Amino acid sequence: MATGLLALLDDVSALVKASAASLDDVPTQVAKTTSKVSGIVIDDTAVTPKYVVGLDPSRELSIIYQIAKKSLINKLFLLSPAALVLGFFAPWAIPPILMLGGAYLCFEGYEKVHSMFSKSPAGHDAGAQPEVITPAELEQERVKGAVRTDLILSAEIVAITYATVADNPLMNQIAVMLAVGIFITVAVYGFVGLIVKADDIGMHMAKDDHHPQVRKIGHGIVKFMPLFLKILSYVGTAAMLWVGAEIIAHGIPFLSHALDNLAHSLADIPLLGWLATVVVSMLGGLILGAIIEKIVMLVRKLV
Repeated sequence: MATGLLALLDDVSALVKASAASLDDVPTQVAKTTSKVSGIVIDDTAVTPKYVVGLDPSRELSIIYQIAKKSLINKLFLLSPAALVLGFFAPWAIPPILMLGGAYLCFEGYEKVHSMFSKSPAGHDAGAQPEVITPAELEQERVKGAVRTDLILSAEIVAITYATVADNPLMNQIAVMLAVGIFITVAVYGFVGLIVKADDIGMHMAKDDHHPQVRKIGHGIVKFMPLFLKILSYVGTAAMLWVGAEIIAHGIPFLSHALDNLAHSLADIPLLGWLATVVVSMLGGLILGAIIEKIVMLVRKLV
C-alpha cells in the first residue's frame, strides 16, 4: 500500500511539474498575443474618447470606469469562456460571429461618416423633431454605445488570443486569455483616462504658482487637446471601418488573399503596403456600411 501511495505521489509530482513548466510559458504567449492585437488595441483606444466628449467633465473618469468595468467583465466572463467552448465544440462558428461584429463596426463607422457630411443625423428623417434627453440619459446612452463597440473589438482580441494558444494545454489557454484581457483593458482605459483628463492636467500646470516653463507647457496642452480629440474622433471612425472590413475579409478567403496580394505587391515599401491595405479596407468598410444602412432603413420602413 505504501508503494502504491508513493507511486501516486510521484505521478502527482510529475503532473505538477509539467503544469508549472507549461505555465512558465504564459508570459511569452501573452507578449506574443499582445503584439498580434496591437492594431485593434490602438483602434479601441482611438474610438473610446469620443464617447465622453461633450459630457460633464466631472463625470468623465466615472464614465470611463463604467466602460472599462463592463469591458473587463465581457472579456473574462463572456467572451473568453465562449471562445473556449466554441473552439472545442464548434470552431467553425467563430468566423461568422466575428464577421457579424465586423459588419456592425462598418455600419456604425458609416453612420459616423454620414453624420459628418449631413445636416441631419443618419437614420433620422430631416423633418423629425430631435429627441430631448437628460444628461444622465445621455451618459447611459454613451456608455451603452461604447460597450457595444468595445464588445466587438474585444471579441476580435479574444479570438486572436485563442487562435494563438489553441494548441496549448487548457490551463495555458485560460491563463493567457485572462492575462491578455486584464492587461489590455487596464492599458487601454488607463490611457483613455489620461487623454480625456489631459486638459485638466494642463489647466493645473498653467496656474500662476508654477514655474513659467511649466505654465507654458500647461497652456500648450489646453490649446492642443480640443484639436487632438477631434483628430482622435476621426481616427476612431476610420478605425471602425478598417477593423470591421478586415474582420470580414479574413472570413472570406478570396478577399483575404486579395489584401495579402496587395501588401505583397508593395513589399519593397512595407509602410506603403500597409497603408494601401488600410485604405482599401476603409473604403470597403464604408461601402459595406452604406449597404447595411440602406437595408436597415428599408426594414424600418417595412416594419
